[in-house]
Amino acid sequence: MTTREELRHDWTKEDLLAIYNKPLLQLVYEAAGIHRAWHKADEIQLSTLLSVKTGGCPEDCSYCGQAARYHTDIKVQALLPKETVLAHAKKAKENGSSRFCMAAAWREVRDNRDFDNIIEMVKGVNELGLEVCCTLGMLSENQAKRLQEAGLYAYNHNLDTSAEYYDKIISTRQFNNRINTINNVRKAGITVCSGGIIGLGESKEDRISMLLTLANMEKHPESVPINALARVKGTPLQNNPKVDIWEMVRMVATARIAMPASMVRLSAGRMDMTEPEQAWCFMAGANSIFSGERETLLVTPNPGISEDLQMLQKLGLKPLEKKKTTPYFT
Repeated sequence: MTTREELRHDWTKEDLLAIYNKPLLQLVYEAAGIHRAWHKADEIQLSTLLSVKTGGCPEDCSYCGQAARYHTDIKVQALLPKETVLAHAKKAKENGSSRFCMAAAWREVRDNRDFDNIIEMVKGVNELGLEVCCTLGMLSENQAKRLQEAGLYAYNHNLDTSAEYYDKIISTRQFNNRINTINNVRKAGITVCSGGIIGLGESKEDRISMLLTLANMEKHPESVPINALARVKGTPLQNNPKVDIWEMVRMVATARIAMPASMVRLSAGRMDMTEPEQAWCFMAGANSIFSGERETLLVTPNPGISEDLQMLQKLGLKPLEKKKTTPYFT
């Protein structure tokens, strides 16, 4: 068993490219071994993601159907009542989820009544015994502190892509805005959930650059989502080709090797994957998925909880129970 002191934070781009480019079976074998050294290989964390405020976002993220400027079929929905959110959280817990994440389509958090309501939601979900996660856009140090005091366990803020490719996908904010929010989350003592999306038109080098940023942080993100582009009609990337499954496997395996203690989440894009393809990702080191009774991941299709539980049973896997502490960050 390796120790915290042996975790690397000095990777080079050449290091990670060499890992990514290994013969596929050798890469998966190596990643599987590291996965088993740090995690129980038969456990998958089930996380539920609920959109508590949908659409109308002023950002221009090219992949996102919630951007107000794109003509999609997604309906704008105001912030849900606390009671509705808690009812979904209770259902998620009953279905085996150990983490409940609330997402709001905001560019940034504002100090207003909506944020006050989010604070109350965090308190309520925390009292249910679930890991509470939020993704609300950019936030300040003080806002992060308020969330931590309310019981927030994790904050999701994906890098999306590399610093070099970022302005090809988003022009309404800068890559450093992402880093600043992650730093504010860390200062508040909240765990970090941050990953990226492949299939945006980026190069292999961009994918590695994104992983490099995460792997060389002073603390690795406790959760690293690997998303395949969900092609939403009406967005600039609607006609991008489907992500090749072996590219997903390589991304998962590289993330696992570079950040062995982190939960690597197989996130958006699972609707386009068969069960055997998802099994390859689990073998390569993925040990977390989003699931739920609504069969959506924010505004895109996602497998339902019953379907996922059947898949896990076939593969000899089981839902991870909530842990009181993270693997090595406490």
